[in-house]
Amino acid sequence: MGLSLPLSSTPGMGNGVQEGSVRLREDAEAVLAGAVSSKRDHRQVLSSLLSGALAGALAKTAVAPLDRTKIIFQVSSKRFSAKEAFRLLYFTYLNEGFLSLWRGNSATMVRVIPYAAIQFSAHEEYKRILGHYYGFRGEALPPWPRLLAGALAGTTAASLTYPLDLVRARMAVTPKEMYSNIFHVFIRISREEGLKTLYFGFTPTVLGVIPYAGLSFFTYESLKSLHREYSGRPQPYPFERMVFGACAGLIGQSASYPLDVVRRRMQTAGVTGHQHGSILSTLRSIVREEGAVRGLYKGLSMNWLKGPIAVGISFTTFDLMQILLRRLQS
Repeated sequence: MGLSLPLSSTPGMGNGVQEGSVRLREDAEAVLAGAVSSKRDHRQVLSSLLSGALAGALAKTAVAPLDRTKIIFQVSSKRFSAKEAFRLLYFTYLNEGFLSLWRGNSATMVRVIPYAAIQFSAHEEYKRILGHYYGFRGEALPPWPRLLAGALAGTTAASLTYPLDLVRARMAVTPKEMYSNIFHVFIRISREEGLKTLYFGFTPTVLGVIPYAGLSFFTYESLKSLHREYSGRPQPYPFERMVFGACAGLIGQSASYPLDVVRRRMQTAGVTGHQHGSILSTLRSIVREEGAVRGLYKGLSMNWLKGPIAVGISFTTFDLMQILLRRLQS
């Protein structure tokens, strides 16, 4: 009468149990790693959204009076000069009060906060996607993908928030008696001009955003990369980030400015007496009435003042918020 061996002592079955245990452990580790990675990705997206929203709000509020003045000149036939611009600021302050210099800024915040949040967050995601595709980390992307990431981020944000931009432009160029608040603008436009009016000027906006956002992000990221290479420091000082952002804003806005003028004319045609038209007809009208340089680059010197300040504040705030949130999370 033979004795049977215990199950655990059977060599084949023991190996099978061990292999199954190893596979089970590996599967559990893979699931856990995936969950941790997904949680980290969600946290990074939320961090980018929050940092971008704050960056956009601070930047636009800082230059709101200059921005409103620029829009008023863009949509009128008045000849622009720095003297006339500051005279307009002064008389606005005398006649309507100090806070009137920020008229339309509430509409700007409604647009800018989601716009900046989406743009910065999308830029981080596009950098990550393109980095995986080209085999680079986001900060070390080659020049063309770096330019593409910025252009795609700007296009994504502009597409999702455009009606708010039109509303903000309408509030900036009209007296406060015409539109009492943001919702009033939407209601009157939909009743008197039709819902399609909310997307007038969308095409020149996208055509302008592609070089503006592309060159802005490209310039800023390139300057940071050069700084790391030549300074030996992994992170620039805040004032260096401001300078890099100012350069980025100067280049980006100068490249896209004529389309910005066309966009504003199309957005405000219903309240300024101009006819609604296509990009080309609006462009021809501006050139015919005011000349190519004076018309299409009206207010550019004001943009050279406000643009670098706004973009510098925006990029610097975003970077510093990202660093702060990463430290808090760790």
